[in-house]
Amino acid sequence: MSLPQPTWTISELAKEFGITPRTIRFYEDQGIVSPERDGRNRIYHPRDRTRLKLALRGKRMGFQLSEILDLINMYDAAPGNTAAQLQHYVNVLERHRDTLEQQRKDLEQTLVEIEDQIDHCRQLLDQLK
Repeated sequence: MSLPQPTWTISELAKEFGITPRTIRFYEDQGIVSPERDGRNRIYHPRDRTRLKLALRGKRMGFQLSEILDLINMYDAAPGNTAAQLQHYVNVLERHRDTLEQQRKDLEQTLVEIEDQIDHCRQLLDQLK
């Protein structure tokens, strides 16, 4: 006889992950979580909790919602193909890292240009005194 699976309410998950129930409902609308319904109450199972956790991690890492959903669904669609799943995830992470590295370079260059403009303006202000 197996033990019953743990379940959570929307309020419990919101509190655990530090998000609002509205955020969880958004992820439900996007198909990331699929709670069971008991009247008006949502009942979340371990699969929902894991998918929510992965979605929030993807968001923190800067992935777009479509990328998050693709990655999460990949694990559901192809159980047992761990090597291919991991390689796909590595490829996604490397592309994302490359994008972030380029954004960092662009930001650093922009900050240098801003500092140059500030210095130039200050020199002009000093000349006006």
